[in-house]
Parts: sequence; structure tokens; C-alpha cells
Amino acid sequence: MKHILGAGVSVAALMLTATVAFADCGAPAGSVRILSNDFNALKVVATAAAECASDTVTVTANQTTEHKNIQGPALTANPAEYTVAMVANNSIVPLMNDGLIRSLDDLVAKYGQELQPNQLIKIDGKVMAIAFMGNGQHLIYRKDILEKAGVAAPQSYDDVLAAAKAIKDAGLMEYPLAASVKPGWDLAAEFVNDYLATGADFFEPGTATLTINNENGKKVLALMQAEIAYMDPATYLTFDATEIQKQYEAGKVAIINEWGSIAGAILDGKDSAEGVAENTVIAGAPTFAGGTIPAAALWWDGFTIAKNISDADAEASFVAMLHGISPDVVKANPDAATWLVKGFEPGPAAVGVIANATNGARAYPMNPYIGLLHTALSAELADFVAGKEDADKALADTEAAYNTAAKEAGFLK
Repeated sequence: MKHILGAGVSVAALMLTATVAFADCGAPAGSVRILSNDFNALKVVATAAAECASDTVTVTANQTTEHKNIQGPALTANPAEYTVAMVANNSIVPLMNDGLIRSLDDLVAKYGQELQPNQLIKIDGKVMAIAFMGNGQHLIYRKDILEKAGVAAPQSYDDVLAAAKAIKDAGLMEYPLAASVKPGWDLAAEFVNDYLATGADFFEPGTATLTINNENGKKVLALMQAEIAYMDPATYLTFDATEIQKQYEAGKVAIINEWGSIAGAILDGKDSAEGVAENTVIAGAPTFAGGTIPAAALWWDGFTIAKNISDADAEASFVAMLHGISPDVVKANPDAATWLVKGFEPGPAAVGVIANATNGARAYPMNPYIGLLHTALSAELADFVAGKEDADKALADTEAAYNTAAKEAGFLK
């Protein structure tokens, strides 16, 4: 069994800050080829890293929502297609399992003297990634719509459902809710968010044995089913976080569960209908099932350096990425993310992620088999959210799919 020690961002990590100071980029000669997800904060980093381009340094970036499907094959090639893979808690795991990223200890020693411990993601004692932002999903809602419906700001999912009913009953909106329950990665992440809030574990301690086919799992699916009743049936199965953002900005929904990294773009009002941005409230994730834990995984986003590249390209890439997350970049883009960078003063866009951390949200798990569970949830919950099967069948199918994959991977006998 390939083993990865857990690593994540704690509450302290989200509150503390770190930095690398550069008067200019100063990247040594080499090729910098960046692969990442496609959202505003990562665009900010990649754009800043591109400032390191010179006669001796080339910088390119592929920013796509398909990055998780691309990264394995692309970094397996020799030389790797990309020198940098931007990752999060979960997406670093398969790269580690397959030995596709290099230890950053030497590069940190040479260039990262001012990096703080909370930025150094250590796995089995080695620095394997540099974190630069915290993230998570949380509530974003229209205070004017809630006021018209006569309901208070929601604190729990019971409150969210009550608010949705009041909004619909008042004739303000037919479908007031939206959340990322699109079958695939988004749907699995939504299940993980809610299951974490129960306080239960996904696996038996110290083992790969799954423990979600139980009352907690049923409570999560019951919540999803209740939420779906207030979502647009024409879109909820096909809209991801980006499309939900557009729905909200167009004034079509009143309450959404969205990523903190999108909050700044909603607040700036550039693409919003009249009255949306000025009435938007960013809040922490709601609690669930009578508990006190926010229903949202804590995430860190950071960068790794590919193993199958030259040392010269690795060095150029490391320096360019440090420039991409420099204090000057953060100062110029304060609302793009909840930055883990010295001098960052949290603004309105960071409220939700910080509230999650402060109120005890749990980190997305990091172990060798969480990816197998995420994949199983992605596929096996699809019929449930489409109304084609019940919770018992969905959980049983998920468990069976996970067990098959875990046995093939050698995690279960």
C-alpha cells in the first residue's frame, strides 16, 4: 500500500500568513508550464507568474476545469507536459501516489527563506506543495429577498430550507436555491461537505473500510433531496459552480452554496443584474442535523513542481510561482481569494471561508483512498439526485463501487 500522511490547513493556517518578498522576479533560465483549475484566483497567480517571462524564460498556462483529468497523464510523460500543477487537498493525492511531483525542500532552502510553516505542505516529512490560499464552499444570499420573505439570516440547513419555502410561498422566486449537485465531482464534493458536518468519519480509523452507508449517509441524502425541491429542475443536474454563479448574478436565485474563491467576483457587481451585488451577503456554511460543525470542507490551494522535468525548469518554475503569490500581487487583488500571504487583510469576500475555519469546519481528507470514494460518489449518486433511486440503493451502490476500486488498488483485501 502506498501511504500518504495527512496534511491540511488548520484554522490557524487560515488565520496566519506567509510570504516571499521579491523586488522583481529574477527567475533563472528555463521553461515554466502551468496547469491549473480555471477560476479567478488562479488566473491572478498565473498572470503574475507570466511576468517572469524573458529572453531566457518562457511561461505558458493551461487553466481548465478538466485539470484533474489532465494532470496524471501530462505529468507521467517524460519530460512532463507541465512543470507546475496547481493542486488542492484532494488533487495532490494521486500525484503523490504515482510519484509524479518532486520534493521542494531544496528549492525552499534556496528561495523560500521567508515562507512560513503554514504554507509548507509536508507529506512524509518532505515539502511537496506550497499553499497560497484557503478555500471552501459557503452561503451567499440576497438579504433583500430574505427580508421581503420575512425570514432571518440562515444559520443551519433547516433555516435554509425554511427560507426557501418562505421565498417560494411569497411568490418572490419559484426556485430560490442553487448548489453544486451536478453529477460528477461537484456532486461528490457536496456529499463530502454535508457528511463532514455530521462529525462522523468516512472510514474506520486507520483503515480503508468505508463507513458512510449508515444513518449519517441517509441524513445527507435526505438533505440533498429537500434542497433539490427548491432548485430549477431544468438546470440543477447540469450546472456547476460557474453556472450557479451566473444564475445568482442574473437574479434568478436567492441562496447559493458557492466557493469562497468566487465571492469576490460576485461582490464586484460587474456581471450582476441591478440590485444583486449590493444586497449580497457572504456568510459561513450552515450547520446540519442539529450539529455545530459547518457543512463545508476546508481546502488549501497551492502549487507543486513536476518530477519528470529538468532541474533548470523546476527552478525557474518555483521562482515564477513565488512571484505569482507575492505580497504585491495579493495587495493588488485582495478580493480574489482568502490569501495565505503576509500583509493580506481579509475583506468582505473572505468572510465565508474565515467563518468556516473559525467555527470548526473540518479539512477535506487527505489519504490514499479518499479519491476512490470521491469517484464512487460522483457516479453512484447521480441516479439518486435525478430521482431514479432511493437513498439505500445509492449508498449501497457507492459502497460496492468503492470496495471494488479499493480492492483493485490494494487498500482492501
